[in-house]
Amino acid sequence: MKKVTGPVPPPVDVYADLVREASGGDPAAMERLLTRVQEVAWRFSVAVCGHADDAEDAMQEALLKTYRYTSSIREPEAFRPWLHRTVRNACLMNRRKRVHEPRRLESLDQPHADGDRAAYDPPDPGRNPEQLAANSRLKGRLQQAMRGLPPSQRAIVFLREMQGLSTREVAHVLGISEDNVKTRLSRARKALQTALEGPAR
Repeated sequence: MKKVTGPVPPPVDVYADLVREASGGDPAAMERLLTRVQEVAWRFSVAVCGHADDAEDAMQEALLKTYRYTSSIREPEAFRPWLHRTVRNACLMNRRKRVHEPRRLESLDQPHADGDRAAYDPPDPGRNPEQLAANSRLKGRLQQAMRGLPPSQRAIVFLREMQGLSTREVAHVLGISEDNVKTRLSRARKALQTALEGPAR
């Protein structure tokens, strides 16, 4: 007997739903939205800003703008790209303020204030790093491989593979062309795969 299936429903955009509810005056929805924003903004700001203080400032900026402007967002589906642009712009502003300071990069596996280590397990539709990192030794190699990526590629891996943004959304967030996103992502995937499949150091 042939199984009849209906059309596959589109994926639920939790952020868009929360933005709609929060803009309608639901305080619980606003609290849930801010909690999600804090987590995502912190992880992205660490990847993009490099400097711990700048990452903290960027996260705070994202929280403040989310709280202030949620009610005026016309397209809730555009919230995630807007959030990542807000974090990126805050990082760039803080870098400009630090122009005379020596450049410092924060290790991606450096413990945070709460003692947790940053976890970067970007999936790849083929043989993805997360599947390869089946044990703690390989996860350590993945973190090392992520640290070896240029910051621009690291940001693209985070947005595209970990946050699930489309190529167009990533291009919009980072202010580059879609072709540029595809090229950098392809290079990043190859570098990660080579690092994970090569001999352990």
